[in-house]
Amino acid sequence: MMMEVVYVAVAALSLLSVGQSAPVTSCGTLIQPVVIQGRDQLLGKWIYIAESTTVPGSRLLTNLFGESAWAKNKAANESDAIDHYHVQKSFGRCYSVRSNLTLQNSTLYMEHPYSAAGTLLNTGCDDCLVLYSRMTLGKTVFSGLQLLSKRRGVSVAEKQEFLKQVECLNLPQPAFLDPEKGLCPDDSLSPESETTDLTSDMNDMMSTFSSRLGDLTSGLDTLIKLISK
Repeated sequence: MMMEVVYVAVAALSLLSVGQSAPVTSCGTLIQPVVIQGRDQLLGKWIYIAESTTVPGSRLLTNLFGESAWAKNKAANESDAIDHYHVQKSFGRCYSVRSNLTLQNSTLYMEHPYSAAGTLLNTGCDDCLVLYSRMTLGKTVFSGLQLLSKRRGVSVAEKQEFLKQVECLNLPQPAFLDPEKGLCPDDSLSPESETTDLTSDMNDMMSTFSSRLGDLTSGLDTLIKLISK
């Protein structure tokens, strides 16, 4: 069961986004959806900075297991499709998950390893990425907000803006990763990759996980209460 929790912690980071520059003035501005002109602005390598999600125990699990993470988006053959490659470092080891994203009407959709839809939000950070997403696990819908950047770190002001967005959306306090501690190498094309590919495990595991989500949610809530005492 613990490995299932780790897999979901990895999966919770696997949907990407982009934001456009905007002044920081109010919640109305900060959570305003962004119109995506095309998938080109989503392509390339992005580094994960922070995430807030309503998935039970996600902040605790990210703090325990998530050292750093990055993702690379490549254009797929279909004009509205993106090949998404996500890599996360945990306990000094690297794990990857591959998925396909579809861009329709300024919304990113993902069907596997779980169903999710992401709406891009405004940000005053020129090279940052912000996504408000809704994820369906079993029969339960969770929401979350992610901050990504081309850089390994963001300024204090940029962090404060993200924290304000989290507050405006009434989400839990975010977990911050530390890319300065080192990122996994990009060995996606190497036949001797040291990165463990979890894609098949994720797809096989999610059907079982969905049916046991209720028990897992209850167990995580109990664990968090015990740890917080």
